[in-house]
Amino acid sequence: MVQVLPQGRLAYGMQLPVQARSTLFAEGWEASAGPEDLVAVARSADRAGFAYVACCEHVAIPRRLAGAMGTAWYDPVATLSYLAAATERVRLLSHVAVVGLRHPLLGAKQYATLDHLSGGRLILGVGAGHVREEFEAVGVDFARRGAVLDETIDALKAALGEEEFLEFKGEHFAFEGLGQAPRPVQTPRPPVWVGARPRRRYGGPRCGDGWLPQGTGGTGCRGRSRRCTGSGRRPGWSSRSRSGRSRSRCMWASPGGTWGGGRWPGRRSGSPGRCASTRRWGCGRSRCGSAAAAARNWSRRSRPSGPRSDRC
Repeated sequence: MVQVLPQGRLAYGMQLPVQARSTLFAEGWEASAGPEDLVAVARSADRAGFAYVACCEHVAIPRRLAGAMGTAWYDPVATLSYLAAATERVRLLSHVAVVGLRHPLLGAKQYATLDHLSGGRLILGVGAGHVREEFEAVGVDFARRGAVLDETIDALKAALGEEEFLEFKGEHFAFEGLGQAPRPVQTPRPPVWVGARPRRRYGGPRCGDGWLPQGTGGTGCRGRSRRCTGSGRRPGWSSRSRSGRSRSRCMWASPGGTWGGGRWPGRRSGSPGRCASTRRWGCGRSRCGSAAAAARNWSRRSRPSGPRSDRC
């Protein structure tokens, strides 16, 4: 049975720890964590009723950025497929996949398979990317990544639809009469959410089914959400803050108006999860299971009140 995003109630999602080790947001305990910790957090989120767990993408980090970003970035398709087998209902979000780095037929094959294997739990979050060297290494024009992203989204939407034999014609990509199976479980296709920063153009009504703002606070979230709803759309949306070491995030609103917000536990972030061993909130010790405990306890928090825009 395909899980549908909940309508009209508060919901939570999280970008997973461990799978990305940037010094801008990673907590100390993640340095010694491994796949078993990643699975423990995902399973706890699944049991606690989280709407999604998310994994982000970088192909290769240049030396000039490695000091801040690190080089540990798990592949989203491999990671989410691994977690799909360890969970039952939580949605699997790429937050975000830099889909312009590869031909859309390759991306469609990977993500259609993920949706098929997970029983229809994929949310395909996509973004333009910001690391020039990644694009140069695979032979993609960094300066035209926005236009390439727009066309790639259109091509992916065509390739992830219900038709087995695919057809698309654009400026950068064209294909027809080519069959791909297995097909996605979700119909007419998995949702596509487009990532963008507050001052940059996002995919807009033509491209995406939802919006994934990044690095924005309350004012940016409020203004952008008005743009989305003002165009006749009520998109899914998610936001993360990378200020300091906090893992605070706005979360998402489904096309039916569902929305939520929350904070990932960290030693400096006022975490909602109490460590069973030290009795401290978000102590950051991987061995005491605070990450998994936080995910369990998060669902028992009292929900904030107020208008949607105020929670961003």
